[in-house]
Amino acid sequence: MLDKRNDTMMVGADESKQVLLLLGGESRPFDETAAEFSSRFPRDSRFRICCSLSVLLQDKKVLKLSQRLIALLILHRSFASPPALSHPFISFLINAACDEASGKHERIFIQLLLLGSTSANNNKEIMKKSPLDFIKGFDPTSVILLQKEQLEKQCYNGVQTPNYTSLFKAASVRNVVPDPDVPAICINSKELENLPAGVKPKYGAENREASITDLLQNSSFESVKPQWIRPAPPRLAVFQEELAWINMENNHELLWDYSMCADTSRGAAIRDLIARAFKGPLAPAQQEQFVLELAKDNKLVYHCGLSPRKLPDLVEHNPLIAVEVLSKLMNSPEISEYFSVLVNMEMSLHSMEVVNRLTTAVDLPTEFVHMYITNCISSCQNIKDKYMQNRLVRLVCVFLQSLIRNKIINVQDLFIEVQAFCIEFSRIREAAGLFRLLKSLGEV
Repeated sequence: MLDKRNDTMMVGADESKQVLLLLGGESRPFDETAAEFSSRFPRDSRFRICCSLSVLLQDKKVLKLSQRLIALLILHRSFASPPALSHPFISFLINAACDEASGKHERIFIQLLLLGSTSANNNKEIMKKSPLDFIKGFDPTSVILLQKEQLEKQCYNGVQTPNYTSLFKAASVRNVVPDPDVPAICINSKELENLPAGVKPKYGAENREASITDLLQNSSFESVKPQWIRPAPPRLAVFQEELAWINMENNHELLWDYSMCADTSRGAAIRDLIARAFKGPLAPAQQEQFVLELAKDNKLVYHCGLSPRKLPDLVEHNPLIAVEVLSKLMNSPEISEYFSVLVNMEMSLHSMEVVNRLTTAVDLPTEFVHMYITNCISSCQNIKDKYMQNRLVRLVCVFLQSLIRNKIINVQDLFIEVQAFCIEFSRIREAAGLFRLLKSLGEV
């Protein structure tokens, strides 16, 4: 039995059973075992399995010789595509091939695998044999074992690789160690390797396969490394010329938010009414309720749900509500956006009514009034329908006469533009009346 250090789960229960079945195929040819491994396990899971197999291979007595040969074959064939430098276990295989503590059959087998991947000869005859046939029939004296430097040169194709050994890794402890409760005779006995198939050893080891499965599932490739202890750095000396950091005392007084838990029913009523005003005309009683609620608290206009994008709907359906809301928003930083929407929206009786009422209720910017008048004149000139054109010209003329008589605009600022408008539509009675008004003011 072995004492295990549980670290990171490497292989699942189903995968470990399949790996154990592959390791037990000592009578199957090597190439069939390699092909079955490739078909059973997808590429993304092979590295985890190979990591666990490398942990089992580090202890010479965990696996039998035939199982070790199969594990080494899987370790090599899983990443056998060139170049060799990209093989994650190439250093492990080279070290195992040069490990004098290993058997000669094992070292020769690894060397044949490594050299077969770099030369034209792929050792097809060896791959057609089973592990038992290789152990019994292969003559170890027919192959000369290469030194580590020679083997590295053959595998790396002459490319020099840096030999870096971490001090922490060198001082690390393997995460799988022999169980001290198992007698040494059970571990060191050659009986475990030379037993015929199906015959159990004399000394326990009934749970050998269970131990291997447990190791596959619970062991990791990492060893137990010493902790890197770093002492805290000492404090630097304080010099007199340094700036001193002063922690000011926090004596701020907490202020209570009196708007918390306040009655929001009034705001809910305003929001409900203006939501209806966007969709259609409000009843006179509803309009009166809206004006009264807004008069009680002017700040509700900022929370009623009106935005510049929704202003055209409000103007067309409820111009009086629009006038009331815009007059309350005159001090808002967004009032310029509302004016811009009002200027650029399609000209209508309701939009002119809103602007006309606003001119008498609040002080509108002169630039806004001039831009709106220019837009009205341009709309009358661009409309194709004669009936609608005549109707809009009458509305604009009445609108301009109201602005002039109430001295909202200075006629001299728009005299030429308005005069040209009156001449163009002189056939309309209201335009002729506006032209006479301009003449009378020009003579004064």
